[in-house]
Amino acid sequence: MINSISFKTIALVCKYSAPGIAKDLLSLAHFLVDAGYAVVLEQEMATKLSITEFTVMPPAQIGQHANAVIVLGGDGTMLGIARQLAPFKIPLIGINQGRLGFMTDIPFEQRYEVLSEILAGHYQLEHRSLLEGAVIRNGQKISGGLAFNDIVVARGAGSGMVDLTVTVDGHFMYSQRSDGLIISTPTGSTAYALSAGGPLLHPDLAGIVFVPIAPHTLSNRPIVVSDSSKIVIEISVAREASVNFDMQSFADLMVGDQIHIQRSDDLVCFLHPKEWNYFHTLREKLHWNEAPAGN
Repeated sequence: MINSISFKTIALVCKYSAPGIAKDLLSLAHFLVDAGYAVVLEQEMATKLSITEFTVMPPAQIGQHANAVIVLGGDGTMLGIARQLAPFKIPLIGINQGRLGFMTDIPFEQRYEVLSEILAGHYQLEHRSLLEGAVIRNGQKISGGLAFNDIVVARGAGSGMVDLTVTVDGHFMYSQRSDGLIISTPTGSTAYALSAGGPLLHPDLAGIVFVPIAPHTLSNRPIVVSDSSKIVIEISVAREASVNFDMQSFADLMVGDQIHIQRSDDLVCFLHPKEWNYFHTLREKLHWNEAPAGN
């Protein structure tokens, strides 16, 4: 089956600090131009790499003018641009130059072959949810942001535990004393939430997962709630605490601050290779069913 997105203008985004990335980026850009596509580069990236031969645009303009964005890098690069472009519903294609690549799923050495297939209309279209959060202090919003992976409330590096009170849809859920709390999307269930003992959530699930970080009471276990839930986390006791959104934006917290969290109305759109499936990704990235070394 051939899908129907018309690809005319394609934007390129990369991790500009990666060694040798300018050469790979230019090679990809020329491949696309030779194939008949107009190419634009994300502005900050192009400036950092001193590339001047292509049109450059900030993310907001890319969202208005491009038909797709190709991300060359790892999951961190994808996280940053996905949040900025989600309001524009522009599809993202990931070429993996990172370590894990749960979201950048095209192997670098197969990039031209697979891209040719996707741009010819042979792809899988997938939508994934985001979270939006707002920090409320004395009734006023002082900070906030979107998260594709997770929103994390955490203690300071040199401080003791944080006491939190959590309500869901106006119902008291629990008080918790811990090093912090991860509130994750299904996409983020393979990130920090997984390393803290949380469950894997299939991306199609309409859920939000809470994962305590080193809880004082071992009965504080991960729990999954509906992604239609309205969540409020209040800081009850803390010497130092902060909240971060995908580890890419941060806000300091005080006792009495509330973090209001809900599913965003925006979605992230991915274009995967036609043979892609989520369980293959898990097997490959998490090394499931591997024989022990030496066998």
